[in-house]
Amino acid sequence: MEMKKLTKYYGSPTPKKWRKLGDALLGVSTTITTYAIAADYEKWVALTALLLGVLGKFLTNFFSEDGVDTQP
Repeated sequence: MEMKKLTKYYGSPTPKKWRKLGDALLGVSTTITTYAIAADYEKWVALTALLLGVLGKFLTNFFSEDGVDTQP
């Protein structure tokens, strides 16, 4: 029953400011990852940046606009 509620939050419209934040996190992490790989920098830096960016983008999708009905 809880999984359905989480799915509704994830699928509901995300406010513009949270969507922009998630996109910025993903863009910055991709840039850091690309630089770390191209410069033959530490591997953990590239992996950490990539994971944090993807996780940030995923978590910002859980925010929903006020007034959106999330009840089944």
